Amino acid sequence: MSNLWDLSHLKPRTDVVLEGDTITAMFWNAVAKRGDQIWLREKDLGIWRSWSWTQVGEAVREIAGGLMSLGFAAGDTSSILSNTVLDWVLCDLAVLSCGGVANGIYPTDAASQVHYLCEDSRTRVLFAQDDEQLDKALEVRGQLPLLAKIVVFDMEGLRDLDDPQVISLDALRALGRAWNAQHPDAVRQRAAACKPDQLAILVYTSGTTGKPKGAMHTHGGLVYAAHGFNALLARSEDDEAMAFLPLCHIAERMGGEYMALYTGTRLNFVENPDTVPENVREIAPTVFTAVPRVWEKFYSGVTIALKESTRLQQAAYGWAIGVGRQIAERVLAGQPVPALLKARFTLARWLVLDNVRKMIGIHRARYLVTGAAPISPELIKWYLALGVPMLEVWGMTETCGASTGMRPGRIKPGSIGPAADLNQVRLDAETGEIQVKGRNVFAGYLNQPKKTAESFTPDGWLRTGDVGTVDAEGFYRITDRMKDIIITAGGKNITPSELENELKFSPYITDAVVIGDARPFLTVIIMIDQENVEKYAQDHDVPFSNYASLTRAPEVQALIQGVIDEVNRKFARVEQIKKFFLLDTQLTAEDEELTPTMKLKRKLVQTKYAPQIEAMYGA
Repeated sequence: MSNLWDLSHLKPRTDVVLEGDTITAMFWNAVAKRGDQIWLREKDLGIWRSWSWTQVGEAVREIAGGLMSLGFAAGDTSSILSNTVLDWVLCDLAVLSCGGVANGIYPTDAASQVHYLCEDSRTRVLFAQDDEQLDKALEVRGQLPLLAKIVVFDMEGLRDLDDPQVISLDALRALGRAWNAQHPDAVRQRAAACKPDQLAILVYTSGTTGKPKGAMHTHGGLVYAAHGFNALLARSEDDEAMAFLPLCHIAERMGGEYMALYTGTRLNFVENPDTVPENVREIAPTVFTAVPRVWEKFYSGVTIALKESTRLQQAAYGWAIGVGRQIAERVLAGQPVPALLKARFTLARWLVLDNVRKMIGIHRARYLVTGAAPISPELIKWYLALGVPMLEVWGMTETCGASTGMRPGRIKPGSIGPAADLNQVRLDAETGEIQVKGRNVFAGYLNQPKKTAESFTPDGWLRTGDVGTVDAEGFYRITDRMKDIIITAGGKNITPSELENELKFSPYITDAVVIGDARPFLTVIIMIDQENVEKYAQDHDVPFSNYASLTRAPEVQALIQGVIDEVNRKFARVEQIKKFFLLDTQLTAEDEELTPTMKLKRKLVQTKYAPQIEAMYGA
């Protein structure tokens, strides 16, 4: 268990823990070195199944052999259209072991998007998770002359399929076994031929404006990033991590799969996106990386459960979290913690806080990592009060993930930390834009030399588009996206993310988009937390028949107005929100308004809901 006042157990490792200058070299070195140790775990039919490094190596060799038997050449691209499942990792490593390029496609993408991504990447083999994903591929394959084969992970419901272009993953592995028997050194030779400057993976940006862009990452850049991340927040073979974020996103690909490969951390796959809370409690990860929405959801769950508890339980929690906050404030200020306060915190953990941690599933966590979007400083302090350090990192697809990060020994909520040792970070003197330079920075956008050139300054620094500040200790703070800063009609510069983070701290609000550019005052579009607001409505006898009627109920409108009023008290009058609008459609990852990490797309929302926005100002 982590001790909040002693973070020495979180020291980084600057030595190379696994040799290899390409992802393929590291992987096959890991198989040879770690052998029968467990690496991957998945839950199948209610039972956890473990995969040793040797077993993973055998599967990867078979899949790679199967690809080669189909004529998959070095430099060819394969795309993976699937949720985060263990087969994703096997196929990714097999493609790389063939000297190929691996690309991920979000399972929420429509058939038209699958077509664009496969065409742009020149995909030769497409891996699809199941019949649902296969249907998308079959719909557009006529427009993809380069697509040679579609390989399906889960053939349930497809037993009677007779299509020469479609085979199962099991059938591909059978082809691989036969190929490897006839060509015993083929996979090894192909893997050994990979070079550090060779293209390894494509990670397409979400494409909120225009078509998605394929960020190109080389083997050497990925390996360099893995070394650098371990020097920021070290992991080991004793750690347990959880794979649940999309593997086609740089966070899970780099911070999950490749970091687990490099460090030997056991990687556990959740059953599906809906079982994450249950699986967290089962796995009890020792290192846990997630996006702010996940951390907000856990906090909301505790908050709602507390409202249903007895007065004695509420009083006990209030006392315990109060002690935790005293500890947290001292740690954040760099002050020593008195022995008596340590003793009180030990009692607080025994009586209350350990149970809260177990309720979430973070009772074994050495540290928590948050990134991909801004997070409320108050939320970081709450997890610290529970006794678990939450460390914010910042980066982007183009920097291979984290470019700055909080060190365990010095945490500043509201900051994204100093520059990570793997790269340089600076602020543009005129615009305040955060810019990055390092070997972890991507090799450019596939097929888009103009966009690539626009992404760099004349002296070779990556333009991130984030605006920030840096303090005397070198800690950076993001104030906003360059394109998101609001300038009101009165000339006041407003940072919408600060207001939005405060709103999202409420258990009743999932996301928010503040409006006000060239407007006389600020308004906000809000997406409510369905589960928590429904619970509130049921507890207070608020009638509703569906999601839309729930958002329109006067009591719910008053509930959200109360949250806004509370947030407004923290800001100057010119920065306060005057009116709001609740989205009355229940959005999922399939809806265009949301990014794959479940964030509202600011520009699209403003365009799509322009009439509602105008109504707020028109009145």
